Amino acid sequence: MQTLMAAAARLGIDLSPQQRDQFQLYYEGLVAWNRRMNLTAITDYEEVQIKHFLDSLSVSLAFKGNYWPNPQLSLLDVGTGAGLPGIPLKIAFPEIRLTLLESVAKKTAFLNDMVRRLGLGATEVIAGRAEELAHSQSHREHFDVVTSRAVAVLATLVELTLPFCKLGGRLVAQKQGNIEPELEQARKAMNIMGGKLSEVCPVGVEELGGRLLVIIDKVAPTPQGYPRRPGIPRKRPIL
Repeated sequence: MQTLMAAAARLGIDLSPQQRDQFQLYYEGLVAWNRRMNLTAITDYEEVQIKHFLDSLSVSLAFKGNYWPNPQLSLLDVGTGAGLPGIPLKIAFPEIRLTLLESVAKKTAFLNDMVRRLGLGATEVIAGRAEELAHSQSHREHFDVVTSRAVAVLATLVELTLPFCKLGGRLVAQKQGNIEPELEQARKAMNIMGGKLSEVCPVGVEELGGRLLVIIDKVAPTPQGYPRRPGIPRKRPIL
């Protein structure tokens, strides 16, 4: 994990030997489970360190001052898949309270196994869809931070994620390259969901290319009708 440790230091994250060992165990578990199910197309040791682990840790650039890390901070990772970016963030910042949401039930078996093996406290794995869970009283407008690495247009991501953000919380969406057209298309969805674009933050790490963080603050409650029923936000984004 020397590649990850050196690159993480450039993000201002100094990983301890224990955290290094946790990342190593996570890598080994990811590769082993990937033989049974499709968790990732990237399994090369060096590539995973950069394209999965470092990329996940870059989300921490969205939080400055006293906002991060915060022992009381709650983070929801929507469509987490193999636990990215949630698990790497939890390893690096163990104080956070992490919830991993994944709609594919068999992937949650992997996530639960990793949470146990890595000894991650204050971590919950939920099998379910964002469109449904966001209408649950115990999860709606409940989280300080919502992250998503999911491959979807920003207008769709905004509808699936902002309902989970508490007022004063924020969404961090990981994107790549020129996203101005996508941002423009998502403005209506942002307004409806109670979001306001805070900034687009270039990660600025050579290994991650043109990676960007789109940071959206939750400034107003999300209307009760959103998100719409399962599948609709992807099929018919609010444009």
